[in-house]
Amino acid sequence: MRRISILGATGSIGQNTIDLIARAPDDYDVVALTGGANIAQLARDARALRAQIAVTAYPDRLEDLRAALAGSDVIAAAGPAALTEAASRPADWVMSAIIGSAGLAPGLAAIGQGATLALANKESLVCAGALVLDTARRYDARLLPVDSEHSAVFQALVGEDMQAVERIIITASGGAFRDWPLEALKSATLSEASSHPNWDMGQRITIDSASMFNKALEIIETREFFGVDPDQIEVIVHPESLIHALVGFRDGALMAHVGAPDMRHAIGYALNWPARCELPVARLDLAQIGQLNFRAPQEARYPALRLAREVMARGGLAGAVFNGAKERALDAFIAGSIGFLDMADVVEEVLTRCEAQAGLLDATMTLETVTETDHLARTWADAVMAERAGR
Repeated sequence: MRRISILGATGSIGQNTIDLIARAPDDYDVVALTGGANIAQLARDARALRAQIAVTAYPDRLEDLRAALAGSDVIAAAGPAALTEAASRPADWVMSAIIGSAGLAPGLAAIGQGATLALANKESLVCAGALVLDTARRYDARLLPVDSEHSAVFQALVGEDMQAVERIIITASGGAFRDWPLEALKSATLSEASSHPNWDMGQRITIDSASMFNKALEIIETREFFGVDPDQIEVIVHPESLIHALVGFRDGALMAHVGAPDMRHAIGYALNWPARCELPVARLDLAQIGQLNFRAPQEARYPALRLAREVMARGGLAGAVFNGAKERALDAFIAGSIGFLDMADVVEEVLTRCEAQAGLLDATMTLETVTETDHLARTWADAVMAERAGR
């Protein structure tokens, strides 16, 4: 029986993970489940899976969680320190699915006890790739990708020599606005940005798909995870979302990973690795699908892709700035404070201001410096948005 923990259990990745392990409950001993404000869901899952501990990120919801777990043997805890403590509990396999930079500290804690970390929190590698990878090497922990694109690349590389890799192509659905006239994006609403044509995901990642900030993060994640040069990474819009990534080799061959747009595929691969086990995902009927389409992404439509390449060129703590500013701009768009297109402008301005601060982006990468840089980026994003509002 494997000991597992799920960090971010109440989100879409966490719920899909729970769906898989609930199908074979005798195979798993659930150590910890963590979540956010959805206390009812967290408590239900903790009871059903007989977890040792359930943690909410919000300290003011601790009494609610205790009440929801009353009569069970599940320990209730709350707050950032409790999240990190739960992640530190001995486990064989840990799903890292906390959204945003908040997932970095718990992920590092899980790595620190030598667990296999199934990494769905792309921000960890974007903000602190070198730190995460160095920590994994130090504690002999294994990182397995769970983003559908990076899982696809990982699978396409099985048995291959990285020296033979010429390029990596990650696909993008293009999001909710892929076919909109560019002029119409200025008036895109929150509701429109929150509806994905292919995937069933949470609101934040769905909006990031529409702006392609998610793909920008994934470009950086690809560089960190697979150690390739930035100019070896390509993005192509593939509206059907059936090919998740392709790996090109120096003999001209392309190895593609094809599958239904269902996150249980990537999660299940990481959960069962190195074996392949039966998964409850749709089997594709290629004759019925008929054709697959591809097109190059327009830079004017998706400026986040250009910003990601500038971040990789800069290096250091630029990734932490990029992600922190992006998260704050996304908060503002959801709150109705800025427009859809304003998000990229805010992030670019914050990156420019941080670059102008001598030595800021070249500080030694530690959890503390990454956290401080993230906080600074958010503060400057707020300042940029306040200035724009006052014009």
